[in-house]
Amino acid sequence: MRKLLVDWFSGAARDLPWRRVPSPYRVWVSEIMCQQTQIATVLPYFERFLARYPDATALAKADENELMRMWEGLGYYRRARSMHAAAKQIVADHDGEFPLNYDHAIKLPGIGRYTVGAILSISANQPVPILEGNTLRVFSRLIGLRAAVDEKPSQDVLWKFAEGLLPRKSVPDRTRGPAAINQAAMELGALICTPREPKCLICPLAKCCVAHARGWQAEIPAKTNKIAYEPRSEFAALVSDPSGRWLVRQIPAGSRFAGMWDFPKAGPPEAHTLDEFAQWLATQAGGRWTIGEQMTSMKHAVTRYRITLHVHHATRRGSRPPAPWSFHSADELKHLPMSTTGRRLLDRLTKQNLITPSN
Repeated sequence: MRKLLVDWFSGAARDLPWRRVPSPYRVWVSEIMCQQTQIATVLPYFERFLARYPDATALAKADENELMRMWEGLGYYRRARSMHAAAKQIVADHDGEFPLNYDHAIKLPGIGRYTVGAILSISANQPVPILEGNTLRVFSRLIGLRAAVDEKPSQDVLWKFAEGLLPRKSVPDRTRGPAAINQAAMELGALICTPREPKCLICPLAKCCVAHARGWQAEIPAKTNKIAYEPRSEFAALVSDPSGRWLVRQIPAGSRFAGMWDFPKAGPPEAHTLDEFAQWLATQAGGRWTIGEQMTSMKHAVTRYRITLHVHHATRRGSRPPAPWSFHSADELKHLPMSTTGRRLLDRLTKQNLITPSN
């Protein structure tokens, strides 16, 4: 199975920038970026990120607003904050070099068992197993695991399989050792053993696969509970001062998109209706608010929610709003990290040159 995998990988591997120069830092950045994000989306971000922060020392010194602006659009912003904290720890405790000792690496913020295995095996060819979305699917189909893969007994079986897939003896050759085997298994899941309609006819491991032999591909991997997505309505207000600057705030810690900038926005439990939203605005930003006509609505997804955001023009009368609220021009906002919907709204306002004066 190992030989079939690496032979296939030698000809099928995609040309990815972190594979060309698989240093621990570059592999670390790629693995964090690729968590819950498609590689096609990651590629331009990776190149820009490495150009701005070529090593852990540069990342440790990063301005948080600039870092979040670089990350904007990748989502799951906690990943960027964890990387920032980890980089500072790498500089303080490991002379700026990503530690290649498992016990040291696992203690870094944002680093888990899979991430450690990927970094150490890919960059240093260490025999450390990995189990993530792609390999979980590949391994569970290979062994015909019909039990729910998110339960601990199944996880134990799959981690044991992942460990057993690696050679017991040292293999210095990166093209035949753990670096190639782990990457080949991930690549097989990404390109061949896909969630729907796997390409079994061209799979190098088809003859080894229990699911293929028994026609179980569509049933594996199984999960205990499917996510029940919940519809949700939220509201946003667009208000500007006489100079055409927009009212925004930096989202506080503990809230969704913390650290990002956004227009006034709220939803349940603070605001179920427009009237409740107006009350929330007065409480949070002071002044007397009037909610005007709806400008647009936009749909987006966050975790288990399927959100419809209703965007309204608004006016605010009163003294200067309290912190963290402030007025910023569109040019200033271009350089600040914004939530996904906030950026979409700013782009729309900029294109349409919309200004809603308020007294």
